[in-house]
Amino acid sequence: MTTSPPTTLPDFATELRATIDGQARFDAGFRALYATDASNYRHVPVGVVFPHHADDVVATMGIARAHGLSVTNRGAGTSIAGNACGQGLVLDFSRHMNRILDIDADRRLARVQPGVVLDELRAAAAPHGLTFGPDPSTHSRCTLGGMIGNNSCGTHSVAWGKTVDNVRSLEVLLDDGTRLEVGPTPPEEMEALCARGDRVGRLYRSLRELIGEAGDDIRAGFPDLTRRVSGYNLDQLLPENEFHLARALVGTEGSCATVLSATVELVPSPPKRAMVVLGFADTYAAADEVTRLRDLEALAIEGLSAELVEVVSHRNPESPALPLLPGGRSWLLVETGGNTTEEAESGARRIVEALGDRVETVTHTDPARMAALWKIREEGSGYSTRMIDGSERWSGWEDAAVPPENLGAYLREFDSLLERFGRRGITYGHYGDGCIHVRIDFDLLSESGVANYRAFLETAADLVVAHGGSVSGEHGDGQARSELLKRMYSSEVIAAFERFKDAFDPADRHNPGQIVRPRPVDADLRVLVSPPEIPSRTTLALHDDGGDLASATRRCVGIGKCLNPSGGVMCPSYRATKDEKHSTRGRAHLLFEMLGGETITDGWRSTEVRDALDLCLSCKGCKTDCPTGVDMATYKAEFLHHHYRHRMRPLSHYSMGFLPLWLTAGQYAPGLANRVLGGRLAPLLKRMGGIAPQRDLPALAETSLRAWWKRRRSGSRGGRPVVLFPDTFTNHFEPGIGRDAVAALEALDQSVRMPAAPVCCGLTWASTGQLDIARTMVRRTARLLRPQVRSGMPVLGLEPSCTAFLRNDALELAPHDPDVAALAEATKTFAEWVEPTRQQWQRTEENFDAEALVQVHCHQYSELGFEPDRRALEATGVAPRVLDSGCCGLAGNFGFERGHYDVSMACAEDTLLPAVRAAEPGTDVVADGFSCRTQLRHATEAEPLHLATLVARSLGVAES
Repeated sequence: MTTSPPTTLPDFATELRATIDGQARFDAGFRALYATDASNYRHVPVGVVFPHHADDVVATMGIARAHGLSVTNRGAGTSIAGNACGQGLVLDFSRHMNRILDIDADRRLARVQPGVVLDELRAAAAPHGLTFGPDPSTHSRCTLGGMIGNNSCGTHSVAWGKTVDNVRSLEVLLDDGTRLEVGPTPPEEMEALCARGDRVGRLYRSLRELIGEAGDDIRAGFPDLTRRVSGYNLDQLLPENEFHLARALVGTEGSCATVLSATVELVPSPPKRAMVVLGFADTYAAADEVTRLRDLEALAIEGLSAELVEVVSHRNPESPALPLLPGGRSWLLVETGGNTTEEAESGARRIVEALGDRVETVTHTDPARMAALWKIREEGSGYSTRMIDGSERWSGWEDAAVPPENLGAYLREFDSLLERFGRRGITYGHYGDGCIHVRIDFDLLSESGVANYRAFLETAADLVVAHGGSVSGEHGDGQARSELLKRMYSSEVIAAFERFKDAFDPADRHNPGQIVRPRPVDADLRVLVSPPEIPSRTTLALHDDGGDLASATRRCVGIGKCLNPSGGVMCPSYRATKDEKHSTRGRAHLLFEMLGGETITDGWRSTEVRDALDLCLSCKGCKTDCPTGVDMATYKAEFLHHHYRHRMRPLSHYSMGFLPLWLTAGQYAPGLANRVLGGRLAPLLKRMGGIAPQRDLPALAETSLRAWWKRRRSGSRGGRPVVLFPDTFTNHFEPGIGRDAVAALEALDQSVRMPAAPVCCGLTWASTGQLDIARTMVRRTARLLRPQVRSGMPVLGLEPSCTAFLRNDALELAPHDPDVAALAEATKTFAEWVEPTRQQWQRTEENFDAEALVQVHCHQYSELGFEPDRRALEATGVAPRVLDSGCCGLAGNFGFERGHYDVSMACAEDTLLPAVRAAEPGTDVVADGFSCRTQLRHATEAEPLHLATLVARSLGVAES
């Protein structure tokens, strides 16, 4: 496997950069970023090109040809078979060539560039009542070019087929620079094309001869099933299929030609849907009913296993989908549709009636409930990667398909095969088309384990072929399955595949090693790249990964949910920059490559990794939104800890990392501190502290919360004792929130206590990678609070980031400290404590105020949960509209650091700021996080509120 560029790198690099309008990158960081896709394989490219337009692609192909380089086309990089990573030039179409060129609603056609994201096409078609039928689970980020390359299918293939069934024509580029439009070829057009004396004529003559000689072998050798994705679609060249060259190129995985644009067919999308959930005793019982359901006009028939649901329950016990499942150990989600709700429900009733009383059923028509259930299915490839016991599971035998009538028998034998090889797997997937997804606990870290992997794949291929199936039913062959095609097809068909490839690409320039003349299935496995010299054991515990950063980075399997343009929190900086290195996936891959030490050779001192992590907001959105639970904020803290160990740090690490100490000092003369920080010296001080010049420094309160508390009383009132945690931000900047919390708690008959000495969770030190100090701070705080915690007092947090740190990150920093563990157990959010008392202060519904916008702090979103807050807000009379996407962009120290301002504001513009500007005048904005409130004050006229103030208002005890 090539891991370093050839000696001619400077020549073709200079030539590319001088020739194309797009970007071309050849540094180690970008080569490492694109070394893998969502598969188990790794091929380090010599460079990455981001073409602006088709002429850039033509120029790149010409330069690649002149320098003997291969070309691999890439969209979102979510290919599971290893067909989107190569050793030559990688062309990423997603950044620039991503426009919808035309939608012809009357003819139900769309013309797109290869980098168009599927959901963007569907959104553009939706106003016409149309959609693009194939919808893989990665629909929010997968590109049409990638779907065409892999012949993608998706949830609704029982109704609308595979990508090949929905392509009208393609504009393609051949290896010699020839551009041509291909589609169905009528006989008279075929004669004219074959008569040409140029490259196009030679191509069509070769293909006509191929079909003339191998047509019968193709008819006899292709399995009769809807999910045959393996091999080339040579059947589309048969006369009975109109010699449809565009459809023959679908599923070629970029190994024959490069797609420059595509005309695809759209289908009517039923505006109303219903879902029947069927519960079965086991997976086999569910599979045995599929053929009966296929005759009932279902739009989708998808299977879930009990093991998959158990992982979801473990990862997200509050998932709204879990209560929506009927009893059973295996479930089918069957969707029906219609122009009206009545039509959709009528289809659902047919499903229920067809199965009689043999199974438990639940019918859902609420879109939110159906979306929650679809989420489990769509994120199955992520959820099933890490089991409850921490074991790793891998793709490899990911999406085989058999005729639906054989599905039950196949699954019974497949489970026996797993047992025989000593392996475990979770099966789920497109039961309606007989296509099964599975992640298996292969051992890919040892040579013996890899030998077992190879033997399993070969035996599994024989099994699926024995059931009339295909080794790939959705994701293509790639390196994971191309070598297995000889077990599925005759030697005559394999030879026909090679002739087809050679007719288009005789120099093997396009994505070599895919489908024909394949690479071994057990070669180039990325997880065998082990850290030779860089210790991956960390100072953070990383409990779920045994304290091993290498294992933690392997959580990222490349499915790319972090590339989503909206929804959830992950990954705000990627949404701002659209640069792969600023995605959770990109950062995880760079850390993995750093530990491997091949492409990134300077270990913890790596500038490539440092620069990629620099724009990580440490929002922790990935910890919840990533199906595999990647926690990039923790990985960043670990990296910074090592990177700057015994070295000078950035100025912001001293100014904002040590913020609690500076604020404590400033509290001795807050008026003077505010005059200095807001006066003529402010620009110099900000420069010295590494702070963005565009930011005003927040003013210290004249009296801190702790100072107010000391002056207010010497004893405590009666009632149940609770400790209010005076975090740094509430204590020094907004003590009014703390005073409102005290007033509300006391009105609810709570006896409020505060720590006798200053306390700090250590967050600012941890977020800047100063982990030793952070550990010292949190252990000191735990010791100070030991008497109250041991006596059973809860510790109530007002600042979500600090509360989340005490409850979670503190356990990573000091996993064996009993005081820290006890404090984590005792820590509650303000909402969790007061929400059960809401009957004492709840306002009636008719007195509800106008709708309020609610910005949930990222750490609360990812680690604390929001339901108690929602109920508490409703009890105060607020009708909350929770903003469900994006981050405020300030994120603790991030938005204050020099060089981050533009990205910080771009993150805020994703959802928060537009929502506030669009709100009716006088609308309350609720934001419990100090960062969120600071960003809002910086960018809008809003004066955001904390939940504690709203509760105090409801009780009539608020300061204002």
